[in-house]
Amino acid sequence: MKRAIVVGSGAGGAAAAMELQGIFDVTVLEAGREFKPFSMNLRIPGALKKAGLLFDEREIGFIFPPMDIRRARDKMILVRGIGTGGTTTIAAGNALRLDHDLRRLGIDLDDEFKALSREIPMTAEHRRLWREPTRRLFRICGDMGLDPQPIPKMGHYERCRSCGRCVLGCPHGVKWDSRIFLREAVAKGAALVTGMNVERVVIEAGGAKGVWAGTGRRRRFIPADVVVLAAGGLGTPVILADSGIACEPRLFVDPVLCLAAPWPKARQNSEIPMPFFVRKEGYIVSPYFDHLSYFFNRKWKPPADDILSLMIKLADTNAGSIAGKKAEKGLSPRDVGTLKGAVDFCTEIFGRMGVGKDDLFLGTINAGHPGGMLPLTARESATLHHERLPGNLHVADASLLPAALGAPPSLTIMALARKVAAKIKG
Repeated sequence: MKRAIVVGSGAGGAAAAMELQGIFDVTVLEAGREFKPFSMNLRIPGALKKAGLLFDEREIGFIFPPMDIRRARDKMILVRGIGTGGTTTIAAGNALRLDHDLRRLGIDLDDEFKALSREIPMTAEHRRLWREPTRRLFRICGDMGLDPQPIPKMGHYERCRSCGRCVLGCPHGVKWDSRIFLREAVAKGAALVTGMNVERVVIEAGGAKGVWAGTGRRRRFIPADVVVLAAGGLGTPVILADSGIACEPRLFVDPVLCLAAPWPKARQNSEIPMPFFVRKEGYIVSPYFDHLSYFFNRKWKPPADDILSLMIKLADTNAGSIAGKKAEKGLSPRDVGTLKGAVDFCTEIFGRMGVGKDDLFLGTINAGHPGGMLPLTARESATLHHERLPGNLHVADASLLPAALGAPPSLTIMALARKVAAKIKG
């Protein structure tokens, strides 16, 4: 049986590995270790914050290693998951179909989305879990004619305990993440190797021969007949560049900025994140308690139970790049203008809640949906394979997306990765 290496075990990697195993002898190489949810009592980092000991978001890695953080320009931090399941383990579990740009290119993912809907439990029936401030926000958005929509979630939310830890790794097995697909691939015979950092793809005579990867100072060559890169929008472009294949300076990241207010006993910190959303031109708005801002942003002074927050998720300009661990990414003038308008819009919503403008405070700009540096075009709509890549080297993550989505991409990435895997199988 031919050998396939899949780099990464997040949304794209796990979906591709599950699809390929059996036709190929698959080995999944994951840079991180086995994912474990954040288990610390949240009062502890709260106490550290109060004592002034939390001042740099990158410190989160010491207490929660699966969350990797690096700085970009404009005081923006980039967040990704490192470990089995990739970023899906620290995402909000949203199940939105966002393939409009791909459809315009002629890429049909209908069959893949149908398959995912059969395999992954999804529900938008979770209003019983909403607290009263969230219900009130929903009513206000409806009264404003904004057509608020509950966001479908992946998982068994009938078992949800309202612990508020979705983005810290669900400790109760309620939220679905890509480790489920990863386990299915392993059950079918795939090998999973954790702690294995892939440095580059070896390309000889016009084909990929395998990868150089290692742990610490120990490196080794792993041969393969097919290589699938699914290391994410910050990982795959670096591996390609180090393999001699240039990507495009079109990095998008979907920046998030939260506007918050003091609200006694809001308890949004123990509610499912992003229960509903409204769509505006260039961004969406959704209720969301931002743990990073609470832990590290000194403007977030009230106790966690007493904060009510609205997330702005921006579809940013496709301009930026990543080299090694350095991200050259900032906010364009268009992005700055859109964010300002979005903050004014959320200020109006809070005003209808009875919150004065002077009582509001902003969070830290952070971003966790990187992609776009190897975007598909209409030329690749039939193959999903860039001509600059050797025939047996493929990409199956958000690097392929043509433009920022400004909304959670996990489901769309999985559908696209399965389509890529189907093309590989022939």
